[in-house]
Amino acid sequence: LQRSTEFFRPKMIVYALVSRGKTVLAEYTATSATGNFPTVTRVLLAKIPPQDGKMTYVYDNYVFHYIVEGGICYLCMSDEKNKHRIPYAFLTDMKEQFIAKYGSEEPQTAIAFSMNEEFSRIINDRMDFYNSDQADLTLDNIGAVKSQIEDVKGIMVQNIEKVLERGEKIELLVDKTDRLNQQAFKFESSSRNLRRAMAWRRMRCYIFVGVLATLLVYAAAASLCGGLAFQKCRGK
Repeated sequence: LQRSTEFFRPKMIVYALVSRGKTVLAEYTATSATGNFPTVTRVLLAKIPPQDGKMTYVYDNYVFHYIVEGGICYLCMSDEKNKHRIPYAFLTDMKEQFIAKYGSEEPQTAIAFSMNEEFSRIINDRMDFYNSDQADLTLDNIGAVKSQIEDVKGIMVQNIEKVLERGEKIELLVDKTDRLNQQAFKFESSSRNLRRAMAWRRMRCYIFVGVLATLLVYAAAASLCGGLAFQKCRGK
């Protein structure tokens, strides 16, 4: 396992996604950090069991937390190893927002990143909240949330090395930057390409229907007029 990490003082939660198995439906990376989080999480998604559950994977000073429920995985990466309370509160909130918006059936057939444009904004909003001081006060004052947080104490924590195959390597790179995250831009571009592809697919469907309708009208007219030369109609 290769390790190359440049330390900085990022926000606590720097990356999050929602996926169905290895198919990522939406994700967001905090603009205060750049790195290969998407690459690393793709390896992790292949290792996460499909059964409902919660778990934390540790990688140096970074931690990947996830919740799986109903075949959908909610995952985030944080930079503080010993603080699980806020990341799991964030994941629970993100899960509830996702289910409220898309239900339980639509995500089961959705294609990759089809929900990214819309839901990444919600991930961004909730991430900003849980990275703020207000989150601590809110979690301390809401009884229902406090009871959920107690459950976090029993969550299994495992080193990433334990889930890797022999010879398999992960190199996590984290850098501080003021520029927009390149990965976020990449997947924003993917969303635009997806919209263009779907628009072109609809256009081709319209063209096909239009051509077919024209041919049917032409065939009907030719039949009524005595053939393709329209002899009967010309004689009139």
